[in-house]
Amino acid sequence: MLPISSSSSLAALWDEVRFQERPPLPLVRHAQVVAWVRRLQASAPELFRVEEVGRSVEGRALHHVEAGHGPRHVLLWSQMHGDEPTATTALFEIFEYLRRYRQEPRVEGLLSALTLHAVPMLNPDGAERFQRVNAQGIDINRDALMLQTPEGRALKALRDRIQPSIGFNLHNQDWRTAVSGTGKPASISLLAPAFDEARSDNPGRLLAKKVCAVIREAVEPLAPGQIGRYSDAFEVRAFGDNMGRWGTPPVLIETGPWPAPLSETEGPLLRLNFVALVSALEALASGRVEQAELARYDSIPLNESKGLLQVIVKGAHVFGEAGDAFVADIGVAASPAVRVTRGTPRAGVLATIAELGDLRVFGAVETVDGQGLTVVPLPARPVKEGDTVPLPSRSACEVAVGQSARLMLLRPGSPSGLWRVERIIGFDSADGT
Repeated sequence: MLPISSSSSLAALWDEVRFQERPPLPLVRHAQVVAWVRRLQASAPELFRVEEVGRSVEGRALHHVEAGHGPRHVLLWSQMHGDEPTATTALFEIFEYLRRYRQEPRVEGLLSALTLHAVPMLNPDGAERFQRVNAQGIDINRDALMLQTPEGRALKALRDRIQPSIGFNLHNQDWRTAVSGTGKPASISLLAPAFDEARSDNPGRLLAKKVCAVIREAVEPLAPGQIGRYSDAFEVRAFGDNMGRWGTPPVLIETGPWPAPLSETEGPLLRLNFVALVSALEALASGRVEQAELARYDSIPLNESKGLLQVIVKGAHVFGEAGDAFVADIGVAASPAVRVTRGTPRAGVLATIAELGDLRVFGAVETVDGQGLTVVPLPARPVKEGDTVPLPSRSACEVAVGQSARLMLLRPGSPSGLWRVERIIGFDSADGT
């Protein structure tokens, strides 16, 4: 029996093997994957076997990284959607863990029980553009039947060749996804996808559910209350659902928002992915997965779409597009984004006013007390907290859903009639504002 790694020990191991220098997650592109693959080949050719299994629409190589020599084959694929990059970096950090600790009993045992097959970036053309779809404009994850995309054909051919006993379908989800009924961010969401309309169970899907239960046990200490479960409605076109029909039960892992400023989320989310995947692989290698309790999967709360905001300003005075000022909550949604300036991509944040009114049913990463304050758009001229400014004209005070979330909170009462800037809400924008 392999030794069991605890969540804390795996988290500590991630601190040792994580990449100290890496591009911001939105900017993980094909050139970076090529560099990491070459480093694997140069540093441990006896451990990692690399082949090209296809080319994207625009001719970028699709890499298959293989490690281990065990009888149970496991397939992992990431960045099927080009703008969902977290697990791509996490996979290479797992490779570094295997390389650095391959003489340790738990890694040696894992590599002798499993053969790992990974496609770290399935949609390099989409990654280049930071978009969901490929260069044809097709969602590869809805191309399992027609196989109109070269990327989808490559994944299907690889699965058919190696006949893996289980797969890991690795994604990012909407940054407004909450854990149902809690207002907490769904930092990791899990699913054992259905393979038919009736959502039937067979041995493969039961195995996938047990793997999800193992992952829940591993990551819950690191993200309490932040684990959700995707809907298992059958999607006839999707790769995950069809993998189960083809004989490879999949585990869907969706990385979501983390309860911190966006600039501080990458590390915790990479750590969660590392701990989730290594725990699952160890359980598969040892056979411990068979003892997992299905109830621990079934009791994972469902995701709540659009249930989370980055910032909620509570009870501020607001000028709408018409009428007098009123008291309302303002909800700001934010997510990582990429802006290209003179041909150079730059990581940033896309932040907009998403909700206005009574927002008591929403969760938020940060809640700001707006009582007694007036919220207006941030002017073009430089302004900092503590400044005193005149109240803008009525039209310049308007706040509306869909507007860029660059705001200032003003407090009245200055003897000179000026208003004090109490708080500025702004982000390193990727929309040019």
